[in-house]
Amino acid sequence: MSAAAQAREAASEFNFGAPLREVRAHGCGLINDTYLVTLDTTPPRRAILQRINSKVFPQPQHIMQNLRMLLDHAQRTTNKTSPPDTPLRLPNLYRAHDRRDFVLDADGNYWRALHYIEDTRALDYLANPAQAHNIGSALGGFHALLNELPMHHLHTTLPGFHITPNYLARFDQVSARSPSAADAAAACDFVAARRALTTRLEHGKSSGALPLRATHGDPKLDNFLFDAQSDRVVSLIDLDTVQPGLIHYDLGDCLRSCCNRTGESARDPETTQFDLELCSAILRGYVEAAGGFLTAPDFDFMYDAIRLIPFELGLRFLTDHLEGDVYFKTQSPGQNLHRARVQFQLTTRIEQNETAIRGMIAGLR
Repeated sequence: MSAAAQAREAASEFNFGAPLREVRAHGCGLINDTYLVTLDTTPPRRAILQRINSKVFPQPQHIMQNLRMLLDHAQRTTNKTSPPDTPLRLPNLYRAHDRRDFVLDADGNYWRALHYIEDTRALDYLANPAQAHNIGSALGGFHALLNELPMHHLHTTLPGFHITPNYLARFDQVSARSPSAADAAAACDFVAARRALTTRLEHGKSSGALPLRATHGDPKLDNFLFDAQSDRVVSLIDLDTVQPGLIHYDLGDCLRSCCNRTGESARDPETTQFDLELCSAILRGYVEAAGGFLTAPDFDFMYDAIRLIPFELGLRFLTDHLEGDVYFKTQSPGQNLHRARVQFQLTTRIEQNETAIRGMIAGLR
């Protein structure tokens, strides 16, 4: 059976409340197989259908249980929200005909169907500080929502994710036997000079200074949906990696993605910059929304997180290059090494602006 036929068969098992008109491939995600479902209504309604990648997520049922818990919690919270507040719209689940949140196909694959959030747009880059402030506010509001969730009930959907010392250990194993290490000598030297950086947040966790909280896991720019007609953020999507962790990894990853205007594949890594104006706006929006539960140690470790996350991603790109590009998809030889150089340059720019960034954080305490 073709992939398109499999998707249509899976879609037919969900209760959309209307007949199917079309099921077609959608987007360019690197993990799950995603399809756009168009329903035979006037005007046509749409939904998102996904087959969860069990190679990345070994226990898809845990993703679905976390998502159901989050959506039910968000609904209860929204019901208590006063009118002036505008909560994020999270993509709700359609039930299957058997009332479950998923469909299992003949091969044991998990499929799910999500409400399509209409009248929104994703951005390739931030055009102004207002958009950045709204990104920070959305992430802070999301963390505030998660902070009231019974975190100990959440499953870990991606074991080892954002545990930087583990990525360093893998790099050490791979680089010791890789024939590609010679062409990446400068990048390997960059890692060697910053080995101590990898344990900073994990030490904060193990010492008790930084508590485990529920996190998004992947709050990059294109996972924030803006209102189609304004700079207001209306949704935060891609919730598969919601799990216990450190909110600092989320904040660092958001800033890494949003404050690098040239993107992860800049033609010349040397042109990579960390935009301080966008950083300031995101931090301000974040603290305004999440400040009610932030502690003094949370602020103490913020700069470390901002510096660490691009370094961590660069380390992962470099390791994959040395290993033969087995994890991140590439279109050309050496692309993962190039990506690593971009992230390491971003790390350098953050280091060069340490005083300014620490000043921003101090002003928000």
